Amino acid sequence: MIGRRLKFILVAVCGLSAATACAQKYPERRIARQGNEAYNDGEYSQSEIKYRKALDLDPALQEAQFNLGDALYKQQRYEESAQLFARLAADSLASDAIRAASFFNEGNALFQQKKYPEALEAYKSSLRIDPTDMEAKFNLAYTKKMMEQEQNQGQGQNQNQNQDQNQNQNQDQNQNSGDQSDPNKDSENDKRNPNDRRPGSKNPEQKQGDGGEPKVDRSEAERMLDAVQGEEDKTREKVNAKKGAVVGRSGKNW
Repeated sequence: MIGRRLKFILVAVCGLSAATACAQKYPERRIARQGNEAYNDGEYSQSEIKYRKALDLDPALQEAQFNLGDALYKQQRYEESAQLFARLAADSLASDAIRAASFFNEGNALFQQKKYPEALEAYKSSLRIDPTDMEAKFNLAYTKKMMEQEQNQGQGQNQNQNQDQNQNQNQDQNQNSGDQSDPNKDSENDKRNPNDRRPGSKNPEQKQGDGGEPKVDRSEAERMLDAVQGEEDKTREKVNAKKGAVVGRSGKNW
Protein backbone atom coordinates (compact mmCIF):
# COMPACT_ATOMS: atom_id res chain seq x y z
CA MET A 1 0.00 0.00 0.00
CA ILE A 2 1.48 3.34 -0.99
CA GLY A 3 1.63 6.16 1.49
CA ARG A 4 -1.53 7.95 0.44
CA ARG A 5 -1.33 10.78 2.96
CA LEU A 6 -1.70 13.96 0.95
CA LYS A 7 0.47 16.95 1.68
CA PHE A 8 -1.65 19.85 2.93
CA ILE A 9 -0.87 23.57 3.26
CA LEU A 10 -2.22 25.84 5.96
CA VAL A 11 -3.22 29.36 5.02
CA ALA A 12 -1.37 32.07 6.90
CA VAL A 13 -3.44 33.38 9.81
CA CYS A 14 -3.43 36.99 10.98
CA GLY A 15 -2.90 37.91 14.59
CA LEU A 16 -6.02 38.07 16.75
CA SER A 17 -5.75 41.81 17.27
CA ALA A 18 -5.70 42.44 13.53
CA ALA A 19 -8.12 39.68 12.50
CA THR A 20 -10.91 42.01 11.33
CA ALA A 21 -8.62 44.29 9.36
CA CYS A 22 -6.83 41.31 7.86
CA ALA A 23 -10.11 39.67 6.81
CA GLN A 24 -11.13 42.87 5.10
CA LYS A 25 -7.77 43.31 3.38
CA TYR A 26 -7.33 39.64 2.39
CA PRO A 27 -10.83 38.16 1.95
CA GLU A 28 -9.41 35.38 -0.23
CA ARG A 29 -7.42 34.05 2.72
CA ARG A 30 -10.46 34.04 4.96
CA ILE A 31 -12.39 32.07 2.33
CA ALA A 32 -9.46 29.67 1.83
CA ARG A 33 -9.40 29.02 5.59
CA GLN A 34 -13.11 28.24 5.40
CA GLY A 35 -12.20 25.73 2.71
CA ASN A 36 -9.66 24.16 5.07
CA GLU A 37 -12.29 23.83 7.77
CA ALA A 38 -14.70 22.12 5.37
CA TYR A 39 -11.88 19.83 4.16
CA ASN A 40 -10.98 18.81 7.72
CA ASP A 41 -14.65 18.03 8.35
CA GLY A 42 -14.69 15.71 5.33
CA GLU A 43 -16.89 18.06 3.26
CA TYR A 44 -14.67 17.93 0.20
CA SER A 45 -17.14 19.28 -2.36
CA GLN A 46 -17.83 22.26 -0.08
CA SER A 47 -14.10 22.85 0.41
CA GLU A 48 -13.66 22.81 -3.38
CA ILE A 49 -16.26 25.57 -3.69
CA LYS A 50 -14.45 27.69 -1.10
CA TYR A 51 -11.03 27.21 -2.71
CA ARG A 52 -12.36 28.13 -6.15
CA LYS A 53 -14.01 31.23 -4.71
CA ALA A 54 -10.73 32.26 -3.07
CA LEU A 55 -8.91 31.74 -6.37
CA ASP A 56 -11.46 33.90 -8.16
CA LEU A 57 -10.31 36.72 -5.88
CA ASP A 58 -6.61 35.84 -6.09
CA PRO A 59 -5.62 33.34 -8.83
CA ALA A 60 -2.02 33.36 -7.54
CA LEU A 61 -2.92 32.12 -4.03
CA GLN A 62 -0.79 28.98 -4.01
CA GLU A 63 -2.17 27.43 -0.84
CA ALA A 64 -5.70 27.56 -2.32
CA GLN A 65 -4.43 26.00 -5.56
CA PHE A 66 -2.65 23.25 -3.66
CA ASN A 67 -5.51 22.40 -1.31
CA LEU A 68 -7.98 22.45 -4.21
CA GLY A 69 -5.92 19.60 -5.69
CA ASP A 70 -6.34 17.73 -2.41
CA ALA A 71 -10.12 18.31 -2.44
CA LEU A 72 -10.35 16.96 -5.99
CA TYR A 73 -8.28 13.91 -5.01
CA LYS A 74 -10.57 13.17 -2.07
CA GLN A 75 -13.52 13.21 -4.49
CA GLN A 76 -11.66 10.61 -6.61
CA ARG A 77 -11.27 13.10 -9.46
CA TYR A 78 -7.70 11.94 -9.89
CA GLU A 79 -7.07 13.23 -13.40
CA GLU A 80 -8.08 16.79 -12.50
CA SER A 81 -6.07 16.58 -9.30
CA ALA A 82 -2.93 15.38 -11.10
CA GLN A 83 -3.19 18.14 -13.70
CA LEU A 84 -3.53 20.84 -11.03
CA PHE A 85 -0.55 19.56 -9.03
CA ALA A 86 1.53 19.29 -12.22
CA ARG A 87 0.89 22.96 -13.01
CA LEU A 88 1.77 24.02 -9.48
CA ALA A 89 4.94 21.90 -9.47
CA ALA A 90 6.04 23.61 -12.69
CA ASP A 91 5.47 27.10 -11.26
CA SER A 92 8.87 28.77 -11.00
CA LEU A 93 7.47 31.20 -8.41
CA ALA A 94 6.50 28.39 -6.02
CA SER A 95 8.81 27.52 -3.14
CA ASP A 96 10.75 24.27 -3.13
CA ALA A 97 8.54 22.96 -0.33
CA ILE A 98 5.37 23.53 -2.37
CA ARG A 99 6.90 22.08 -5.55
CA ALA A 100 8.14 18.95 -3.78
CA ALA A 101 4.76 18.40 -2.13
CA SER A 102 2.99 19.03 -5.46
CA PHE A 103 5.09 16.39 -7.22
CA PHE A 104 4.33 13.96 -4.37
CA ASN A 105 0.56 14.51 -4.57
CA GLU A 106 0.68 14.37 -8.36
CA GLY A 107 2.36 10.98 -8.04
CA ASN A 108 -0.42 9.74 -5.76
CA ALA A 109 -3.12 10.93 -8.19
CA LEU A 110 -1.34 9.25 -11.12
CA PHE A 111 -0.90 6.05 -9.10
CA GLN A 112 -4.66 5.91 -8.49
CA GLN A 113 -5.14 6.00 -12.27
CA LYS A 114 -2.65 3.11 -12.60
CA LYS A 115 -0.34 5.39 -14.59
CA TYR A 116 2.67 3.88 -12.89
CA PRO A 117 5.50 5.18 -15.16
CA GLU A 118 4.18 8.75 -14.82
CA ALA A 119 3.73 8.34 -11.05
CA LEU A 120 7.30 7.05 -10.81
CA GLU A 121 8.66 10.18 -12.49
CA ALA A 122 6.58 12.44 -10.22
CA TYR A 123 8.00 10.78 -7.09
CA LYS A 124 11.52 11.09 -8.52
CA SER A 125 10.97 14.80 -9.13
CA SER A 126 9.76 15.23 -5.56
CA LEU A 127 12.85 13.46 -4.23
CA ARG A 128 15.19 15.58 -6.32
CA ILE A 129 13.88 18.61 -4.44
CA ASP A 130 13.59 16.90 -1.03
CA PRO A 131 15.80 13.78 -0.86
CA THR A 132 14.89 13.26 2.81
CA ASP A 133 11.19 12.47 2.18
CA MET A 134 11.00 8.81 3.19
CA GLU A 135 7.33 8.55 2.23
CA ALA A 136 8.14 9.63 -1.32
CA LYS A 137 10.98 7.09 -1.42
CA PHE A 138 8.68 4.28 -0.32
CA ASN A 139 5.98 5.28 -2.82
CA LEU A 140 8.60 5.31 -5.57
CA ALA A 141 9.80 1.82 -4.61
CA TYR A 142 6.24 0.54 -4.35
CA THR A 143 5.36 1.94 -7.77
CA LYS A 144 8.36 0.09 -9.22
CA LYS A 145 6.99 -3.08 -7.63
CA MET A 146 3.61 -2.54 -9.28
CA MET A 147 5.27 -2.01 -12.67
CA GLU A 148 7.20 -5.26 -12.27
CA GLN A 149 4.01 -7.08 -11.34
CA GLU A 150 2.22 -5.78 -14.43
CA GLN A 151 5.13 -6.83 -16.62
CA ASN A 152 5.18 -10.34 -15.11
CA GLN A 153 1.42 -10.69 -15.50
CA GLY A 154 1.67 -9.70 -19.14
CA GLN A 155 4.37 -12.27 -19.77
CA GLY A 156 2.33 -14.95 -17.97
CA GLN A 157 -0.76 -14.18 -20.05
CA ASN A 158 1.22 -14.47 -23.27
CA GLN A 159 2.63 -17.83 -22.16
CA ASN A 160 -0.83 -19.13 -21.26
CA GLN A 161 -2.20 -17.99 -24.62
CA ASN A 162 0.61 -19.78 -26.45
CA GLN A 163 -0.01 -22.94 -24.40
CA ASP A 164 -3.74 -22.84 -25.16
CA GLN A 165 -3.05 -22.43 -28.87
CA ASN A 166 -0.64 -25.40 -28.85
CA GLN A 167 -3.15 -27.54 -26.95
CA ASN A 168 -5.93 -26.68 -29.41
CA GLN A 169 -3.67 -27.53 -32.35
CA ASN A 170 -2.73 -30.88 -30.79
CA GLN A 171 -6.38 -31.71 -30.11
CA ASP A 172 -7.33 -30.91 -33.71
CA GLN A 173 -4.52 -33.10 -35.00
CA ASN A 174 -5.52 -36.00 -32.73
CA GLN A 175 -9.15 -35.76 -33.74
CA ASN A 176 -8.29 -35.70 -37.44
CA SER A 177 -5.97 -38.68 -37.00
CA GLY A 178 -8.63 -40.67 -35.12
CA ASP A 179 -11.30 -39.95 -37.70
CA GLN A 180 -9.09 -41.15 -40.54
CA SER A 181 -8.02 -44.40 -38.85
CA ASP A 182 -11.43 -45.59 -37.63
CA PRO A 183 -14.46 -43.32 -38.06
CA ASN A 184 -16.68 -45.70 -36.03
CA LYS A 185 -14.42 -45.73 -32.97
CA ASP A 186 -15.51 -43.63 -29.99
CA SER A 187 -13.00 -40.98 -29.04
CA GLU A 188 -11.16 -41.23 -25.74
CA ASN A 189 -12.78 -37.97 -24.62
CA ASP A 190 -16.25 -39.53 -25.04
CA LYS A 191 -15.29 -42.51 -22.88
CA ARG A 192 -13.69 -40.43 -20.15
CA ASN A 193 -15.69 -39.73 -17.03
CA PRO A 194 -16.48 -35.97 -16.96
CA ASN A 195 -15.57 -35.91 -13.29
CA ASP A 196 -11.98 -36.88 -14.18
CA ARG A 197 -11.36 -33.77 -16.27
CA ARG A 198 -8.88 -31.29 -14.87
CA PRO A 199 -8.78 -27.54 -15.40
CA GLY A 200 -5.79 -25.96 -17.05
CA SER A 201 -2.82 -24.80 -14.98
CA LYS A 202 -2.88 -21.35 -13.41
CA ASN A 203 -0.19 -18.99 -12.24
CA PRO A 204 0.68 -19.32 -8.54
CA GLU A 205 -1.42 -17.01 -6.40
CA GLN A 206 0.49 -13.88 -5.43
CA LYS A 207 0.44 -12.47 -1.95
CA GLN A 208 -1.77 -9.42 -1.92
CA GLY A 209 -2.76 -6.67 0.42
CA ASP A 210 -5.86 -4.50 0.55
CA GLY A 211 -7.41 -3.81 -2.83
CA GLY A 212 -5.48 -6.63 -4.55
CA GLU A 213 -2.14 -4.83 -4.30
CA PRO A 214 1.01 -6.90 -3.70
CA LYS A 215 2.56 -6.80 -0.25
CA VAL A 216 6.05 -5.44 0.16
CA ASP A 217 7.83 -6.67 3.27
CA ARG A 218 10.18 -4.41 5.21
CA SER A 219 13.43 -6.00 4.00
CA GLU A 220 12.35 -5.80 0.38
CA ALA A 221 11.24 -2.18 0.77
CA GLU A 222 14.57 -1.26 2.37
CA ARG A 223 16.47 -2.94 -0.45
CA MET A 224 14.49 -1.01 -3.05
CA LEU A 225 14.92 2.23 -1.15
CA ASP A 226 18.69 1.71 -1.09
CA ALA A 227 18.63 1.23 -4.85
CA VAL A 228 16.55 4.36 -5.32
CA GLN A 229 18.87 6.37 -3.10
CA GLY A 230 21.85 5.18 -5.13
CA GLU A 231 20.22 6.29 -8.37
CA GLU A 232 19.34 9.69 -6.94
CA ASP A 233 22.87 10.18 -5.57
CA LYS A 234 24.34 9.50 -9.01
CA THR A 235 21.88 11.90 -10.65
CA ARG A 236 22.62 14.60 -8.07
CA GLU A 237 26.38 14.25 -8.60
CA LYS A 238 25.98 14.70 -12.35
CA VAL A 239 23.76 17.75 -11.92
CA ASN A 240 26.11 19.38 -9.40
CA ALA A 241 29.08 18.77 -11.65
CA LYS A 242 27.33 20.61 -14.48
CA LYS A 243 26.05 23.50 -12.37
CA GLY A 244 29.36 24.21 -10.67
CA ALA A 245 27.68 26.29 -8.00
CA VAL A 246 24.22 26.11 -6.44
CA VAL A 247 22.26 29.29 -5.93
CA GLY A 248 19.77 29.19 -3.06
CA ARG A 249 16.10 29.74 -3.85
CA SER A 250 14.01 32.34 -2.14
CA GLY A 251 10.36 31.74 -1.46
CA LYS A 252 7.83 31.56 1.28
CA ASN A 253 6.91 28.23 2.85
CA TRP A 254 3.26 28.22 3.65
